[in-house]
Amino acid sequence: MKHKKPKTKYRLRNWGEYNRALVQRGSLTLWITEEVVQTWHTTEPENKRGHPRTYTDTAIVTMATLQEIYHLGLRQTEGLLASIGELLHLEVAIPDYSTLSRRRATLEITLPRTRGTEALHVVVDSTGVKVFGEGEWKVRQHGYTYRRTWRKVHLGVDEASGEIVATVVTTNNYHDSQVLPDLLAQAEEEIKQVSGDGAYDRRTCYEAIGARQARATIPPQRNAKIWQHGNTKAERLARDQNLRRIRQVGRAAWKHESGYHRRSLAETTMFRLKTIFSERVTARGFAGQAAQLLVRCAALNRMTQLGKPDTYRV
Repeated sequence: MKHKKPKTKYRLRNWGEYNRALVQRGSLTLWITEEVVQTWHTTEPENKRGHPRTYTDTAIVTMATLQEIYHLGLRQTEGLLASIGELLHLEVAIPDYSTLSRRRATLEITLPRTRGTEALHVVVDSTGVKVFGEGEWKVRQHGYTYRRTWRKVHLGVDEASGEIVATVVTTNNYHDSQVLPDLLAQAEEEIKQVSGDGAYDRRTCYEAIGARQARATIPPQRNAKIWQHGNTKAERLARDQNLRRIRQVGRAAWKHESGYHRRSLAETTMFRLKTIFSERVTARGFAGQAAQLLVRCAALNRMTQLGKPDTYRV
């Protein structure tokens, strides 16, 4: 008779602090600060033809962030900001919904980070976000049609802090291995290790990781072959070293000793991104869709910085 393994239980050490952080995520004062109000309008003239901009990028980012956090449409976002301005007696004009839609697609989003002194262990993964298509219930009942379009979000997450350090948005015909060099290029700090699943078992990925002088923790396929003979005088390949170690101690033991299981934090970040915000994007064009996803990543970092659960195994 087989006995089911009991589920591991965890408890929080910092429930009070974490509870306050969860409450603070919905506070308007977190997203609309006095500094934002002071930099709402453009004061410096632009050396460009046409009508000068009235609102700074800070104003547009603030509106786009509120739109994603509170799951609003463009017009509803304009209404929310207008009502907040009236209640607080702010002497600022509110961008209309068309301005928000147009300017959002051209934003350069910077991920808020708490930079430490130690080298990063970056865990990478990707997920799909739906643009349009049937829901999961219809697909399960009747199958899917060809009218299903997705955008892929590629994330690099700091294993220690849980913050997103790099983000790339592509169409669904890009392979994960094609995007890894761009992800690593966004991380300015020293990188000590990069962990990813078997999709990153490509030469280009190992070369990009090697260029950052980092350790590659990527499991080769089960039928993988050595790329470079062991008797060669050339430098040993990281991928071959991993494969030889797997043959010595087994795949499970290698994953444990190499810290590969920390890669699951990237999947946790994907889950949080979809749960807190949405599994869909609403913008019509690719630039607007990418901006929506980048704004969500930036907002998720802000939420992470407020406080994280400190758990222990029971």
